[in-house]
Amino acid sequence: MADLETTREGRVLRLTLRRASANNTLNLDLCRALVDALETAAQDHEAAAVLLDARGRFFCAGFDPGEAQDIYPIHSALFSLGARLHKPLIAAIQGPALGAGMGLVAAAHIAVAAHGVQFGLTDIRDGHWPYAIFPSVSKAVGERRALEMALTGRVFGVNEALQYGLIHEVAPAIELDDRASAIARWVASADPEIVSRGMRFSRGKHSPKEEKP
Repeated sequence: MADLETTREGRVLRLTLRRASANNTLNLDLCRALVDALETAAQDHEAAAVLLDARGRFFCAGFDPGEAQDIYPIHSALFSLGARLHKPLIAAIQGPALGAGMGLVAAAHIAVAAHGVQFGLTDIRDGHWPYAIFPSVSKAVGERRALEMALTGRVFGVNEALQYGLIHEVAPAIELDDRASAIARWVASADPEIVSRGMRFSRGKHSPKEEKP
């Protein structure tokens, strides 16, 4: 699909948002493409990690305002995938991640942002509550902080994002891709079965006694 580019780099599957003319807002087609790509990656034995990035000035400026009310079911499927995907999902955030864009960041297992990037759960400014996004943001930063973000719709920078646990690392813009790619390659080099078991365990799906040595 033109708005989502899929490339393979060894054991890393890279998904690139390419709807730059619309600030990479999520419309129905792009949401479906992302869900399909991530579900396919989950069954792809050659892909041990997924790297999500974007082209353009924005990482993702939120939902497409013309379609936000019509595609809630696919939104819900998209933002719950991070909690269901048993392969590491790494996000490289090169530009503002607002509304649904911040939801994508929160759904990733590891997030690296460029210096100067801004974040915000800004849906309230457009008269909407971020129903589809809130669970993943709440898991990333805590329910009380997520509620404050949703109520105020405020925009904040990378230092606060680090403090809240929304992102894990900040890199100079020119080094962002190299750093995120290195992390993706590193986690992809581990035994995929151990990674899958460990991710299930981290979500309370299995107890250590159920895992094979």
